[in-house]
Amino acid sequence: MNKFAYLTTGYTLKGLYDAFKTKFKVHGEDNIPEGSIIFVINHFTRIETMFLPCHIYFLTDKVPVWSLADHSLFQGGFGNFLESVGAVSTRDPDRDLLIVKSLLTGEANWIIFPEGRMVKNKKIFEDGQFMISSDEGKHRPHTGAATLALRSEFYRERIRKTISTWPEEAKRLMDLYGINSVEPVINRKTYIVPVNVTYYPVRVRENAISKLVDRFTDGVPERAEDELMTEGTMLLSGADIDIRFDEPIDIKEYLKDPVIQSDIESDIEINFDDKIPSNKTLRQCSYDLMQRYMTAIYKKVTVNHDHLLSAILTRYPEGKIDLDDFKAKSYFASTLNIKKDKYHLHESLEQNQINLLTDDKHEIFNNFIELALETGMIQESGGIYFKKNIDIEDFHTIRKENTISVLANEIEPLSNLLSHIDILANESKDLTQERLRSHILKSTIIKYENDYKNFYDKKLSKPMDRGEPYLIEGTSKEFGIVLVHGYLASPLEVKQLAEYLGEKGYYVYVPRLKGHGTSPKDLSGTNYQNWVDCVDEGYTIIRNLCKNVIAGGFSTGAGLVLDLAARVDDLKGVFAIAPPMELKDFSSKFVPAVDIWNSFLKKVHIDIAKVEFVDNEPENPHINYHKNPISGVHELEKLMDQLKPKLKEITVPVLIAQGRNDTVVSVDGTKKLFDLLGSEFKEYFLFNFNRHGVLVGNDVDRIYKAINDFVDLVFKGNF
Repeated sequence: MNKFAYLTTGYTLKGLYDAFKTKFKVHGEDNIPEGSIIFVINHFTRIETMFLPCHIYFLTDKVPVWSLADHSLFQGGFGNFLESVGAVSTRDPDRDLLIVKSLLTGEANWIIFPEGRMVKNKKIFEDGQFMISSDEGKHRPHTGAATLALRSEFYRERIRKTISTWPEEAKRLMDLYGINSVEPVINRKTYIVPVNVTYYPVRVRENAISKLVDRFTDGVPERAEDELMTEGTMLLSGADIDIRFDEPIDIKEYLKDPVIQSDIESDIEINFDDKIPSNKTLRQCSYDLMQRYMTAIYKKVTVNHDHLLSAILTRYPEGKIDLDDFKAKSYFASTLNIKKDKYHLHESLEQNQINLLTDDKHEIFNNFIELALETGMIQESGGIYFKKNIDIEDFHTIRKENTISVLANEIEPLSNLLSHIDILANESKDLTQERLRSHILKSTIIKYENDYKNFYDKKLSKPMDRGEPYLIEGTSKEFGIVLVHGYLASPLEVKQLAEYLGEKGYYVYVPRLKGHGTSPKDLSGTNYQNWVDCVDEGYTIIRNLCKNVIAGGFSTGAGLVLDLAARVDDLKGVFAIAPPMELKDFSSKFVPAVDIWNSFLKKVHIDIAKVEFVDNEPENPHINYHKNPISGVHELEKLMDQLKPKLKEITVPVLIAQGRNDTVVSVDGTKKLFDLLGSEFKEYFLFNFNRHGVLVGNDVDRIYKAINDFVDLVFKGNF
């Protein structure tokens, strides 16, 4: 192996992948032990062959990392390139001896792919057993990595034993394996470290990578060119590559069998390929090791949205697809039972998944449906979607032509997860809808109870029942309302209005905005996106209860329901009471600067001059916080800043109202907001109140009537 070429190419590759949009995310690097290591890794792309040796090299104190690559790739300039990155042909006659020698001496660590080749369809599991599918048929995972690790440790132990009992044999073995000093050899151990590499998203499209490789080499094999279409897309489009190292397997533990120990201590010369009495036992050890590291590799898969949605779709009954039902099932798959079983999740699954059911702000669901349409698993006709089972047999084109099945195959070893998805995919829409509503209702209560417990402040917290989200049942599921409270308050703030609307026959759900109903400290750690998620949860509950939905809110809640109307397309209307487009308090203009200053002081651990909270004198002291976190006001302003350019996108009927002498929100700002709305039907009322909190008190009849008249008008379609 040309060490200079290896290092030069390695640094070049590192510079390349640093320049790519691809994000390499390493997990469990602490599991890499000191010693001689074979990294056993799942094999889906050439990225593992080209980039992983370099990447691991920098994780292991710059110990060279060599790998085995399919012999068919060693053609022309591309073969020279592979050799320069530390790849050895699977048909190299000195392959095994080179691996054992380098493991004994510590000259290099190795990457070996136990599938034996790239598994383009990711089909490695069948009938509860590891079974690799390829263009040449099916076969069990190779035991080569296990065998070579055992041979390496066998000879290490034999040298250790014979150095004192039979020095001549120890010297002969050292010469055989090119060992100059015995101490570094006998003071090492051989390990196998299982590694999983997961890509997200996987898309196969035209890109410039294959042309680049072709330009700087003598050409690439036909298969490799096809493969670079997949890998190039991921490298150039910003895919995440999660690399997970599992706990190391100590190979010495597998040599304790008396039959193996007898051969280690044998007084007969043993050469590299000699048949010895313990061969049968060693073969069984190799098989056991293979089963162990294959299980470890695939338990480490980084589960992502594409996995879950693909698994649902492949199990979904053939025929018409209700996209709302598919969304609900996707949400369930992304939230239920995953963490309980300690699966490894892509970071996008660690967030609140409610946007899958509302605006799909990360384009997760829409991008997946686009992929399903591209590959023909879903077909659309006149706005109606149908699932069609497709069966692509060509091993070398399946990644492009049936990507969804490939993604579903990758999580087949996660049997508990798939059992859950099997049930989910085949249950009725009505049952899924009922479970969805119940799940979100329950989860909002649990989240509140946990937050209250974690942030309870004896001096500043209100009684727990004042912050609970609640549902008021109406007389008909034809009409429902999401009603959102304001900043520094809790669901109790709008309960009087909620009960009034409930008496009119409407279902009303009042969510709790995160950080509220607990303590000011809790609020100081939240952001406006947390509040958006809470509103989305409330909207989803009512939407799964009632046929028609209106959203209403007070103050910050008013801004949030307007934001909702700009993002979702099936609200019937919005009423926004005192939306905080412009705040009257002049000091609020300095809030962003103060908040940034506080963040800086936290980083440098300085407490002097920090202004985190200001005193608040609320109109409703039994509801509102008496301390106002500066960061919270900043988040409120960010909410309204990002809402302003979206107001023209709101086309549903809107009612805007507030007090003429509002003490918090500028009437001029509210009028500007009203003028920016894109709705054809919109109304603006000023009531003769001298306060901000116009929804609480004994004189609210007129504003309640205006809200009810608007709701009635919208639901009846008489606007």
